[in-house]
Amino acid sequence: MPALSWINLLAVLGVLLLLTKPLGGYIERVFGGQRTLLSPLLEPVERVVYRLCRVSSAEMSWSGYALGALAVGAASVSALYVILRVQQWLPLNPQHFTNLAPDVAFNTAISFATTTNWQVYSGENALSYLSQMAGIVPQMFVASAVGLALGIAFIRALARSESGTLGNFWVDLIRGMLYLMLPLSVIGTLLYASQGVPQNFHAYADVLNAEGFKQAITGGPMASETIIELLGGNGGGFVGANAASPNENPTALCNFLELLTMLLIPAALTNTFGRMVKDVRQGWLLFAAMAVLLVGGAVVGQIAESHGNPAIAALGVHGPNWEGKEARFGPDSAGLSVAVATATGNGAANATYDSLMPLADLVALANMQTSEVIFGGVGSGLYGMLIYAILTVFIAGLMVGRTPEYLGKKIARREVQFAMLAVLAFALAVLVPAAIASVSRDGRAVLGNGGPHGFSEIVYAFTSTAANNGSAMAGLGSNLFYNLMTAGAMFVGRFAVAIATMALAGSLAAQSKSVRLSRGTFRTDTVMFGALLLGVVVIVGALTFLPADLLGPIVEQAINARH
Repeated sequence: MPALSWINLLAVLGVLLLLTKPLGGYIERVFGGQRTLLSPLLEPVERVVYRLCRVSSAEMSWSGYALGALAVGAASVSALYVILRVQQWLPLNPQHFTNLAPDVAFNTAISFATTTNWQVYSGENALSYLSQMAGIVPQMFVASAVGLALGIAFIRALARSESGTLGNFWVDLIRGMLYLMLPLSVIGTLLYASQGVPQNFHAYADVLNAEGFKQAITGGPMASETIIELLGGNGGGFVGANAASPNENPTALCNFLELLTMLLIPAALTNTFGRMVKDVRQGWLLFAAMAVLLVGGAVVGQIAESHGNPAIAALGVHGPNWEGKEARFGPDSAGLSVAVATATGNGAANATYDSLMPLADLVALANMQTSEVIFGGVGSGLYGMLIYAILTVFIAGLMVGRTPEYLGKKIARREVQFAMLAVLAFALAVLVPAAIASVSRDGRAVLGNGGPHGFSEIVYAFTSTAANNGSAMAGLGSNLFYNLMTAGAMFVGRFAVAIATMALAGSLAAQSKSVRLSRGTFRTDTVMFGALLLGVVVIVGALTFLPADLLGPIVEQAINARH
């Protein structure tokens, strides 16, 4: 692994560590209803929004909270579907793009309403500026704020006792967008634009390149979309090449900022969690567990790409794997980018996933197959890791004969059932449709490759959509079968998991009395618990998905090794 790769990795983690505590404290104040630096400016706006939307401040039960998230999802899907189906008759369409087909529009609407941003099209060749700004970008704000609200509600459940409520979903949703997503997006837009990311409404420029061929140079409101796609755990790019595009990612500093942006809010939420439950060590333990898994995946991915393809080396061409890499960043940066993008629920990357070495593809799959709890999506990564923490406490308690407790809450059969429902819902959303696709004619009809790599493409598609990640091995094409099946995986991966999580939150919040710390309590703020938590995350993921991964990237790696 080259020295530059280590420098990139350590620099990203170092800056992230510096920003986690201040941003985590700010998020706690926002959702605790306390005054912040932006309160004088935003409180009047907040009050107007509440009046216009007729938002009541009354707190909600877990079911009311979950219904609010479902209602927002349904409204988002409907609104975006309509825009995509009529875009050719709407303004701000200088390229005169036609309407999206019904199945593509439906898949896209589900995709952006769940922060998946699975794109079966190239944005620069299919979507008008209005579809991007009035359709896609608002969903990025709303969907990420929904995940954030669910995460905050779950923290409240652990912090409260004898409570039948988790907060007010509508208040949390609005405050998340107004106080967090919007200010950070303004700052990010200015930073990205300063690096050369376009922010305009110009028609594409047709130029002759150095080889004498005509080429279209994309423009558009790109910087303002790029920041929220990364900040909110969305990942859908303005252009098909995503962060490998010189327009979306023009400089080395911009590339660094994009990696940092993907991790920023999920990391800060670990500190918010520690503050809200009055034990900051709990938050730092989760941060450490996530960081260990991220570093492990990044190191393996970067080593795999730096060693190159054995089949190419057998022809006398030695060196790293340059296929599918952006020449400005190279293979060393690709391994880190893929690890960060698939660990954060983002999916944006500066390399082509289908061209990765099998071990790097395995890293991407494994990151998502942990239910994306390695920082993960905004809000969803935190509550996913907390579900694993609850399972760890239960398993450890059974092993050593101690009472299963987490932050003073008893972890009994009811809590474990809800936690397992969330884990199993994700697994079913991946494995069932992948099995159907691998044996059906429609599922195999658009495979770009045969053998283990083709199987990897199928498994990756449903892993990515169920995990609400959105990255893709582009060798797999799109048709009606995949557009409908991946839409179902996205919905289950987002809302079925969220409902089970909110049911678990309701059960925890309603417990009548916190359990006091005693000699019989298994402590959850120690290195031992952190190691057990890592073990449970890895083992549950391996037991669930290793058979499928064996038929895909692991077999492909074994074939390559024979060269």
